Amino acid sequence: MSAHRRVALASSVIGAVVVALDGTVLTIAQPTLQRDLHASFSEVQWTSTGYLIAVASLLVFAGRLGDRYGHQRLFSIGVLGFGAASAAIGFASGVHWVIALRVVQGVFGALLQPATLGMLRAAFPPDRLGMPIALRTSAIGVAAAAGPLLGGVLVTHLGWRAVFFLNVVPALVLAVLASAVRAPGPPPPPSPSAGPGRLDLPGAALLAVALACLVHTLVGVPETGWSASAVLGLLTAVGAGLVLVRHERRTADPLLPPDVLGSAVVGAALGILVLASAAMFGTLFVASYVLQSELGMDPLSTALAALPGGVAMVLGAPWAAVLLRRYGARRTTAAGLVLLSLGVSVLFRASGAVPVGGGFLLLGAGFGTVMVTATAVVVRHAPVRSAGVAGGLQQTAMNVGPVLGVATAATLATVTDGLRTALPVLAGTALVGVLAALRLPDMGERRATPAGSLRHHEGS
Repeated sequence: MSAHRRVALASSVIGAVVVALDGTVLTIAQPTLQRDLHASFSEVQWTSTGYLIAVASLLVFAGRLGDRYGHQRLFSIGVLGFGAASAAIGFASGVHWVIALRVVQGVFGALLQPATLGMLRAAFPPDRLGMPIALRTSAIGVAAAAGPLLGGVLVTHLGWRAVFFLNVVPALVLAVLASAVRAPGPPPPPSPSAGPGRLDLPGAALLAVALACLVHTLVGVPETGWSASAVLGLLTAVGAGLVLVRHERRTADPLLPPDVLGSAVVGAALGILVLASAAMFGTLFVASYVLQSELGMDPLSTALAALPGGVAMVLGAPWAAVLLRRYGARRTTAAGLVLLSLGVSVLFRASGAVPVGGGFLLLGAGFGTVMVTATAVVVRHAPVRSAGVAGGLQQTAMNVGPVLGVATAATLATVTDGLRTALPVLAGTALVGVLAALRLPDMGERRATPAGSLRHHEGS
């Protein structure tokens, strides 16, 4: 493996881990942060909500910047800014400073996240992308499983500020690593006379408004329900989305290129990621309440009961890459979605530690498989010149899906008999993804390679 590929893989994996750890350890730190800074519950929630809105609204535009100026360059800027914002939060004197700096951290997080996939797309030929993406998925699973434990140790012994200082050293190491090897520049336009085109700033603004309103609305639903402000936020998101579609069809240099968004395969894979992550995280939201309120487990027992899910995701992702090469995206993704749905169904009926552990095992194995296969499809089927936009869309799907799943579960809980009744609906959500999986290629990796992609990697 060349030095550039090793750096791209290491940067992609470690960068994804840093972002995943940041979210999981913060959850553990929030109660202590609230007490130390004398903050309200709503203010503490905004330390997560502000970050999520900033990230979700800028991911695609950040991906376009990577396509234009180079993913490795955007990754270096993003990871340095992410680390600097983390350090500043560690020195913050009040909760409003924490919220503002978390928004700043979200902006830089949006720069680095699409680049972690864009660098892989530029460094590896399409038929060899499955395993790098699987390693990235396994690393995210490790971070998600280890985050609460690491956060608990840091907060207990060093305080909540240590959670943010944790990001500083890895950010510096990643920035040096990404700068150590010269990466190939962004690919040339399809024709020499075409030029790089202009950045679609109106499109970026419309997409940011649509996603910010959607995420803000969905995040607030579990606490406030479908109030008038929530309905207004959803209508604003839909309106901005409709204007965006019209704008993108008319502009000469769209933010969302037709060869990416117009692809039925890419659209199906993105839809699957939204549905699978909605089912997964909606189930985790419901299960945390059911296990503690109905089954009498304490938080530690709940975490241990869910541990098989994290283990299955970590160990299963590389196997998913092997299955993807052998059986194709359609059958592998469909099998993952069935496992995910089966895991949700088992948890719906489970009343003891062993069935609960089995349910989480199926949940993690299914979700890890879908993550690898659907992400590989999105990245592979996007042209190299649009790899950043594809990465941004993948990350957007993975940000919108969880809040959609939690909002769905919370809404169903208000109109049915408790949270547990949301689980059959979430299981059905995963099965709907099987219909979308029928649009995915059912051939080997090489047959699914877009035209011209291998030519880009000739001699590499």
